Amino acid sequence: MTACVIGSGPNGLAAAIVLAQAGLRVDVFEAESTPGGAARTMELTLPGFLHDFGSAVHPLAAGSPFFSSLPLRSHGLQWIHPPATLAHPLDDGSAVVLERDLKNTKTALGADSAAWTALVEPFAERWQQFAPAVLGPITVLPKQPFLMARFGLKAFLSAKTIARRFQTERARALFAGFAAHSFLALDEPLSGAFGMLMAVTAHAVGWPIPRGGSQSLTNALCSYLSSLGGCVRTSSRIESLTELSAYNLILCDVTPRQLLRIAGQSLSENYKHTLKHFRYGPGVFKVDYALSAPIPWKDSSCLRAATVHLGGSFEEIAASEYATRKGKLAERPFVLLAQPSLFDESRSPAGKHIAWAYCHVPNGSTADMLPRIEDQIERFAPRFRECILARRAFSPADLESMDANLVGGDIAGGAIDIRQFLFRPSWRTYATSTRNLYLCSASTPPGGGVHGMCGYHAAKMALARAR
Repeated sequence: MTACVIGSGPNGLAAAIVLAQAGLRVDVFEAESTPGGAARTMELTLPGFLHDFGSAVHPLAAGSPFFSSLPLRSHGLQWIHPPATLAHPLDDGSAVVLERDLKNTKTALGADSAAWTALVEPFAERWQQFAPAVLGPITVLPKQPFLMARFGLKAFLSAKTIARRFQTERARALFAGFAAHSFLALDEPLSGAFGMLMAVTAHAVGWPIPRGGSQSLTNALCSYLSSLGGCVRTSSRIESLTELSAYNLILCDVTPRQLLRIAGQSLSENYKHTLKHFRYGPGVFKVDYALSAPIPWKDSSCLRAATVHLGGSFEEIAASEYATRKGKLAERPFVLLAQPSLFDESRSPAGKHIAWAYCHVPNGSTADMLPRIEDQIERFAPRFRECILARRAFSPADLESMDANLVGGDIAGGAIDIRQFLFRPSWRTYATSTRNLYLCSASTPPGGGVHGMCGYHAAKMALARAR
């Protein structure tokens, strides 16, 4: 039996590996000249400065049940764990610096250390059981019913509701930053679940970076696939399923919009109707920096983490995300920033550094958010602009032009709300209305993030139905 995968993002490569492990001959078709989708590393500013096009810090990749089962280290992947998991500077000049070890939260969170530990410890200490359950499709009878029931009691709460358990502004601000990864307003259901998941990963697996950038993860996956006999064909854009008639199984690491274009004639009218009404979420405005020096944070402890959340208080972050959900631009946007060259000297010339930052914007926004992003960085790191050697900004349209899955700048594979959380993109999840055709992108469960689990579950379903 032969199979192919359209798209070589982490999910597409995960699907290809599952199929190859089952003994199928697998070809992966990638439209761009370099595999990886959003998990690519490029010289985006100046020669010698290696920037991550999309994802930069990888808690879910390091904690992925599937990726963890693969011999990726022997194929070149090395994880770097910064001394601290995350830094969150505040307007008083201090920063909340979260350590991976829960025993050290007293220093960062003071009076809220016990409440923080009670929130995340039950899941962090059982990550090996929790991860497969939470990073998969929702089932009526989960394999870890009691653990998932405990998580489920909080999963549909808003981040605002969960944050009420904390006494201090520091803990509430820290949780707001985690929850804002969801692209939801912080008073919406499910925003609390995303905040909890991100907080759990901070202690269960840390927030590491791959040595050499995200491309190293992609290259390791490609190398392992090759060892199984699989092949990745770059610069090979698939325009129609008719080009793939030689394959018994076809898996697509694309969003519903691309699936309609490629396979529309093969899909039922009802399924096409569902795909046409799939909703995309907010986009991002991203900027990469080549720097002459490390970022001059007011609180130098921010230099201990690869990831920095910039947004101040819970209320300010909530206002930023609420504006985006309403289709507006935040005056003081929540900014996610990565500074990997502090821990990986291969990313920039000696003595120089890189940084990567983005904020959320309405889908397809054409606004220039660069001044607002830099104002937020300067707020916590005065004279930051003096360190800039070069910068390159990406609007949502720019991102989509380099990766067609980033529709309108949406890096999560589609809007996240209760309906599209439960049925993503339809009740069929990975299956389509065509027997040998499956969807395996972030538009399927469990959604966005570099974890490969969408591809893993899709390939498992395809194999089960092919027998």
